[in-house]
Amino acid sequence: MLLAAMQAVTPDADAYAIARTDLRGVRLGVVRDFNGAGTNPDVEAELTRSLALLAQAGAELVDPIAIELPEQTGDAELEVLLYEFKTGIDAYLEAAGTTPGSLEALIEYNAEHAREVMPHFAQELFERALGAVDEAAYRDALAASQTTTRARLDELFAEDALDALVAPTNSPAWKTDWVNGDSFSLSSSDLAAVSGYPSVAVPSGLVRGLPIGIAFIGRPQSEAQLIEIAAVFERARGPFPEPEFLPTLEQ
Repeated sequence: MLLAAMQAVTPDADAYAIARTDLRGVRLGVVRDFNGAGTNPDVEAELTRSLALLAQAGAELVDPIAIELPEQTGDAELEVLLYEFKTGIDAYLEAAGTTPGSLEALIEYNAEHAREVMPHFAQELFERALGAVDEAAYRDALAASQTTTRARLDELFAEDALDALVAPTNSPAWKTDWVNGDSFSLSSSDLAAVSGYPSVAVPSGLVRGLPIGIAFIGRPQSEAQLIEIAAVFERARGPFPEPEFLPTLEQ
């Protein structure tokens, strides 16, 4: 089943038909400037442990790798999100045949029923998406985010002859509250999300009972290789602890 899935994903799957038992000959670039890098000592410690496992499995680590995207890339990414959000929500609501039937109608409904549906938070992103950019501005924003990110990743893959990039996926799960909202502090998912390049993420360890992960990000059409790299890592990591029901998050 796995091989069939790999062949469906990429025409080069035959090159990886025999599952790897180690990572000899694989070059991995260690991303050190992901969002929130250096802010969580526990994540940094888990990353160090994960990198040691990869090295023990035979991988050659190129460390550090700095993505160094221009600051305006993030602003352009948000413009793309707002445009695609409005387009997607409108299409979804129209197909569902529901009421409200558009983002504009949904915003009006929320405003009219704010006490019931928005007792603690507003709908700022909804409202910003309502004034989404036109097609030309969307294409410009897409070029400033996706095209720039792809070009930079391609450059790094070529310069250092990398098979994949590696970075932590997340911090331990956080609490969402009425003051800070959804206050996540660490993520590397934008590299794959913005570029559209493949990424495989697997659990790497626990921090105070909460899972964190590691992501392998590759070139286009490298899904089969990423799956094998991730599989070797998981074998090196060993069985993951079964989930527990903790009495409290305060530890």
